[in-house]
Amino acid sequence: MKAMNGIHRLWQRLSFGRAGWNISGMPVIELTTTGRKSGVKRSTMLTSPVQVNDSYVVVASRGGSDEHPAWFLNLRDDARVEVVIEGGPRHDRLAHVANPEERAILWPQITAKYPNYAGYQKKTQREIPLVLLTPVP
Repeated sequence: MKAMNGIHRLWQRLSFGRAGWNISGMPVIELTTTGRKSGVKRSTMLTSPVQVNDSYVVVASRGGSDEHPAWFLNLRDDARVEVVIEGGPRHDRLAHVANPEERAILWPQITAKYPNYAGYQKKTQREIPLVLLTPVP
């Protein structure tokens, strides 16, 4: 996953920021969380398969791994995050893990449009969390 993230960032740098902000019809965001142990800001590139009003939804799939991604564990401890959406300005957002009712609505939408997420779910015993990134009022 780190290698893929690095390649994505290199692709963006080589294109002077013109490429890499949309993959398979999904907006790409740069999510920055605060390390739960280190307190250091950490950034990762993620896709957002669906958007709900002003919120971007990201999937903590980690490719179907049995472990949650570090960015998810970080935002679970500190919901204040920074995002760059499709190369726009950096801004603050609040992250919240979708509750069962939200997930029941969002997961079928995501997997209908992007079946790879359903494949990730089949690879793991954990329920893959969905996270809504909402603008700070």
